[in-house]
Amino acid sequence: MRFRVCSFMLTATILFGATAQADGNYKCDVPKAEMRPKMELQNKLQTEGWKIRMIHVENGCYEVYGFDADKKRVEAFFDPKTFERLDIAH
Repeated sequence: MRFRVCSFMLTATILFGATAQADGNYKCDVPKAEMRPKMELQNKLQTEGWKIRMIHVENGCYEVYGFDADKKRVEAFFDPKTFERLDIAH
């Protein structure tokens, strides 16, 4: 019984630790002069049916909080030059 509990705790620690580290694995290295305006990204997403609550810069990327076209709550990251959505697990 004690072995099972320890095994479970170790597995959970490894899994949750990996998830926490995934947040820090992104970085956009776009010079400020090449970053497109946040308002342009907001307009693009709203045209696609998103409802935007806030956009700010995090590690050089645009971080968007809001609701997507399916009305799902979203925290999404975008390249500030191309507006390509970055695939980052949260």
